[in-house]
Amino acid sequence: MSIYVDGFVLPVPTAKLADYRKLARKAGKIWKEYGALDYVECVADDVKPGKQTSFPQSVKLRDDEVVVFSWITYASRRQRDRVNRQVMADPRIAAMGKAEDMPFDAARMFFGGFKSFVRM
Repeated sequence: MSIYVDGFVLPVPTAKLADYRKLARKAGKIWKEYGALDYVECVADDVKPGKQTSFPQSVKLRDDEVVVFSWITYASRRQRDRVNRQVMADPRIAAMGKAEDMPFDAARMFFGGFKSFVRM
C-alpha cells in the first residue's frame, strides 16, 4: 500500500518544548480525527551540524533551540488535501493562535508533501 507523507522540520526553543508538545498533541488529535493515519513529532537526539548542510543548519538552529522532525501520513495525496482543508477550517486550529504566537519560529520551519517511493 502506498502512502502520502507531509514532512516538517522546525526549530523549537528548549524552554518552550513543553508548550510545543502540548500544541502538537492538540493538533495531532485534530489531524487524526479528520483521517490522518499517523501523526509523529520527534525531537533531535543525535543530530550534529554538517560541513555542507544538516538539520541544525537547515533551520538556522540557535544555541537555545532543538530541532523537531515531524510527519503525518495519509492513504493518498487526495486524502491529505481533503484532511488539510478540513483541519485548516477547524476553529480549534485557529484558536491555537497566529504564527507569531507559536512556541517556535514558523519562518524557519520547512515542510512538504511526499509520495512514498520505497516502503517495507
